[in-house]
Amino acid sequence: MTVKTETEMPVLTYSKSRGIVALITAFMKQRKMGLNDFIQRLATNSYACKHPEVQSILNLSPPQDPELMNANPSPPPSPSQQINLGPSLNPSAKPSDFHFLKVIGKGSFGKVLLARHRADDQFYAVKVLQKKAILKKKEEKHIMSERNVLLKNVKHPFLVGLHYSFQTTDKLYFILDYINGGELFYHLQRERCFLEPRARFYAAEIASALGYLHSLNIVYRDLKPENILLDSQGHIILTDFGLCKENIEPNGTTSTFCGTPEYLAPEVLHKQPYDRTVDWWCLGAVLYEMLYGLPPFYSRNTAEMYDNILNKPLQLKPNISNAARHLLEGLLQKDRTKRLGCTEDFVEIKIHVFFSPINWDDLNAKKITPPFNPNVTGPNDLRHFDPEFTDEPVPSSIGCSPDSALATASIKDGSEAFVGFSYAPSMDSYL
Repeated sequence: MTVKTETEMPVLTYSKSRGIVALITAFMKQRKMGLNDFIQRLATNSYACKHPEVQSILNLSPPQDPELMNANPSPPPSPSQQINLGPSLNPSAKPSDFHFLKVIGKGSFGKVLLARHRADDQFYAVKVLQKKAILKKKEEKHIMSERNVLLKNVKHPFLVGLHYSFQTTDKLYFILDYINGGELFYHLQRERCFLEPRARFYAAEIASALGYLHSLNIVYRDLKPENILLDSQGHIILTDFGLCKENIEPNGTTSTFCGTPEYLAPEVLHKQPYDRTVDWWCLGAVLYEMLYGLPPFYSRNTAEMYDNILNKPLQLKPNISNAARHLLEGLLQKDRTKRLGCTEDFVEIKIHVFFSPINWDDLNAKKITPPFNPNVTGPNDLRHFDPEFTDEPVPSSIGCSPDSALATASIKDGSEAFVGFSYAPSMDSYL
């Protein structure tokens, strides 16, 4: 923005400028409310949507090739400032489409439920988030970031897939792949630690997923055993993209303090700018935990644990191979400029001697038999979910929604903060 000098324009007093800003803000808010209401009403009219001129105006024509759609993703608009319906509006999806069977997970803003679609009997994991809770903690950017990252996942074998998303006046719904082999955290708790070949297999699939996200300029930032699932065959599925940071170029950095205490990299604790190597530190921490049963530098006292991460040398017991030792020393290097992966990213991980038994093409094609089979009998087999979740009754409000939830949603409900959240792969078929 160009700043003019006093000779170029009359001086505005502070009170006058405040008045002008307030007037413009009120005017724009009124216009935005009116336009949003008009577009929502127009887009929920199926006959109007099919008219070619309406599709042209609203850009509702579905892309023919989802891979082309994701080939050059444009930077996401600010959800609180932009009206961006595009191909993302899904006016027909609603909670009553599903029969909600069990609670299978919980988070800060809502629950994850096992649900069966009433029309085709397919099972999904439905993540239901409360808008009020998100807005109260000012986390709407993270939720929209999670949706954007899910949209960019072009069927990578080790990342959870999004089928579509929609919203009501008070809730957001992610319709996700249903994965019922259990959290890596759950299996680690039961077995304490894994043998090296099993840890190598999981670390390789996790590294492949992280490498793919990095290729899309996404830093994951929250790798931990609770966010790593096993599918019904025993393959890794990475989930929960709420802390992902988009648009981080190979040499780019960010500085937001976030993550889980046990897995925070030193540069994050120092509140220094950090880059994608933060994910390789986390991979090292998870591999260490798989081999030893606890995260590196762990202490029940969080302040002591932070001090350990920053200052304590890495200590490795002798019950692992030299290759595993060398990999952990490279990943858990406190100086990120010397950390394994700092120069060539995922390539450095792939060629490390620890992964020499891995054929990466076979790994990504899921041709390598997993070292552990969860042995689930079908979608209703919940043996690998924590009874703390599955014993909880399904809230009746989860499957309810007003008939015109989107059309009548107001800024007061927080709907404007989530414009563009709803997503479907095409306008004609939502499944």
